[in-house]
Amino acid sequence: MSEGADARVRDVFDATIALHQRLRDGKHGAIVQAADAIRRTQANGGKVLIFGNGGSAADAQHMAAELVNRFQKERKALAALALTTDTSVLTSIGNDYTFDRVFERQVEALGRPGDVAFGITTSGDSPNVLRGFGAARECGMVTIALTGRDGGAAGRLADIHVNVPDASTPRVQEVHLTLIHVICELVEA
Repeated sequence: MSEGADARVRDVFDATIALHQRLRDGKHGAIVQAADAIRRTQANGGKVLIFGNGGSAADAQHMAAELVNRFQKERKALAALALTTDTSVLTSIGNDYTFDRVFERQVEALGRPGDVAFGITTSGDSPNVLRGFGAARECGMVTIALTGRDGGAAGRLADIHVNVPDASTPRVQEVHLTLIHVICELVEA
């Protein structure tokens, strides 16, 4: 490996470690609130609907798996669903309406008062995530935004806003995964 490539690898690790440390050393109220909201909805027989685009869609699926199956402890399965996985639903909504409505329609169909809508958007401004939050509010759900940058419209719209204040999408996504694990650990505790 060339020295330049080796230096680049170190730079990437340094950047992600630095961003993790910024979040570690910051305030954690929103993280704890997010876990508490998920615990409350689960205790009341509700569910968590999780959604996002691209890498955030993968994170939504990852989080749903950790809640439904288990994270670190043997426990009762928790009701969670990634709204990113049913290609027939996604493509029919995208075709009949627009892609901006793919989460909105699913939240309308599946969300109930007291459930949690957990939207993940590194920009904070994904139109389909915003519309999903709008539908969630209309049916009385608690909204949690996991964002990057300044949080965008999603951060302003959500009841609970967990923000990774950085402009680098890959670095934000790396911290998002850590935050998802932290929230799952708090839920299981």
